[in-house]
Amino acid sequence: MRPYNVCGLGNAIVDIFIEVSDDEFAGLQFERGTMRLVEAAEQADLLAAMGQSKHELRLVSGGSVANSIIGLSQLGGRGAFIGCVGDDRYGLHYAEEFGDLRINIGNPVIVGETTGTCLAIITPDAERTMRTCLAVSSHLAAKHVDARRIEESEWLFIEGYVFANPETGQHAIREAIQCAKRSGTKVAITCSDAFIPQVFGDALRESLKSCDLFFCNAPEAMALTQTSDSAAAFGALKVMVPNCVVTDGPNGAYVFFEGAECHVPSFPCQPKDLTGAGDMFAGAFLYGITHGYAPSVAARGANYLCMNVIVQVGARLIADAPTLWQEALEDYRADDVGG
Repeated sequence: MRPYNVCGLGNAIVDIFIEVSDDEFAGLQFERGTMRLVEAAEQADLLAAMGQSKHELRLVSGGSVANSIIGLSQLGGRGAFIGCVGDDRYGLHYAEEFGDLRINIGNPVIVGETTGTCLAIITPDAERTMRTCLAVSSHLAAKHVDARRIEESEWLFIEGYVFANPETGQHAIREAIQCAKRSGTKVAITCSDAFIPQVFGDALRESLKSCDLFFCNAPEAMALTQTSDSAAAFGALKVMVPNCVVTDGPNGAYVFFEGAECHVPSFPCQPKDLTGAGDMFAGAFLYGITHGYAPSVAARGANYLCMNVIVQVGARLIADAPTLWQEALEDYRADDVGG
């Protein structure tokens, strides 16, 4: 047995959550539901302004794939992560928090650099509007790839956002995949956002040739396959990669794994914050398939944890993950979700 179930490769970001009213949000003059990259000075000004408001700012260490590794760890899985943070207060908080989570992140602190942050502004409709400063997280390069952590993992899980940095990030991805192939570590990739196949499609498609499992949501799948609905996109993806999962919000998830396919329904709920839903799904699904659960069962558990994430604020699950996993599978019958 290898020391780690999954080693993630991605942007190390400290998420900063704030809940505001519709009137307060209107005053910001941001387009609702968007994610925009900003420079360090603009982010510092925005955080300073938010810090002077009456609302609490909540800090949670994460990043897309990092959130997945945290979810896997909360379930009892063994995780590692490769990313970069600065030596400021956010970076030191990040390193300390991952230590508390028992996730091996090596030594990610780069002296004299600023840690990446994502301000997530949550409105009453459960939508989140994000302003992200990648800072040193975007410096992730081939030289930061720890071959040993990848060799000691069953799976390498690559964040799609890293493709958005051709100068360094794409080299890190290629180096990590080469390490994985040398050691027999399986490779999973998450699309992260529809703009990745739209803008960096060539690099993504090249990496998919070495991919064992691909995660994406319906808009991402349609952007990659140039199809007009989630079912058609899923059909196209089954030809492109050996295994894939397409999540489709309240419409559940399409799963194709080891030659078998199924559609797993979602769990109805009233969302409070959609942040991190896909991250939790991927982490929980990877936990399931690395702990002996059938893909349909893993997807059911992942959907349930996903539902529990979006009825709270923040991508980090607050409730006890193993208890929720057992609740999801309590009355499970394989034929409920297609075997």
